[in-house]
Amino acid sequence: MDDILVLGATGKTGRRLVRLLRERDLPVRPASRSSAVRFDWSDPRTWEPATKGARAVYLVAPDDPAPIAGFVEQARGNGPVERFVVLSGRGIEHVEGDFGVGMATAERAVAASGAEWTVLRPNEFAQNFDEDLWHAPVRTGRLALPMGDVPEPFVDVEDVAAAAAALTEDGHAGRIYELSGPAALNFREAVEIIGRAAGRTIEYVDLTPAAYRAELIAEGYPEAVADALGELFAVHRAGHTVEPTGDVRRVLGREPIAFADYAARAAAAGAWSA
Repeated sequence: MDDILVLGATGKTGRRLVRLLRERDLPVRPASRSSAVRFDWSDPRTWEPATKGARAVYLVAPDDPAPIAGFVEQARGNGPVERFVVLSGRGIEHVEGDFGVGMATAERAVAASGAEWTVLRPNEFAQNFDEDLWHAPVRTGRLALPMGDVPEPFVDVEDVAAAAAALTEDGHAGRIYELSGPAALNFREAVEIIGRAAGRTIEYVDLTPAAYRAELIAEGYPEAVADALGELFAVHRAGHTVEPTGDVRRVLGREPIAFADYAARAAAAGAWSA
């Protein structure tokens, strides 16, 4: 069997997908700027060695949309790649501004490629609380965001990776799966669950969009990043992503992982230890 190329192989979904594919004894080719198979969106010289002989690609798009169509075209001719699975984001079709333009471009590029394609549009990752965006503020005991009481059915990254692994099988071509957790929680409720799991008090503070932007810039974030995060939260506040879906169940044949189970697992691993 020809290789499955996993882009972003050191990222949250990529490294879990690589593990799952290896557990199934499938021929996986991890690629990133720091992997043995080097892949860099900004260096087209890395594309040909990464895609040569690959028949499927897990595509994690860059923020910059410029190289995406060219990469998809080259992968089709060089692999030749016959199947793409694209990691996108739920509500991407409602974003106004620059946030997510790379993901939206990747969706269009694979749909026009002539290959089989499937798109994963997950909700916010539960792991953002312990691996990425909100880890540091949660660990310090204060998470401040512009969300109000609008809920979010946080999805466990393990479910996203498992869904991507399942898409190595037939029957998913031309599908867009919106992957969510089993229940919608507002951020205050999510932080309370984390606090109970970690055995400590963590405060959630609701901010206006302007105050959130100001805090990000004061913390050293570039203005473009602060604006992009503001666009992301505007989509959430508009209610486009609040309802849980059944797509994890449709793909995996089981219920999605509950947020409380995620929090217990992360707390046991010391994610929020003071």
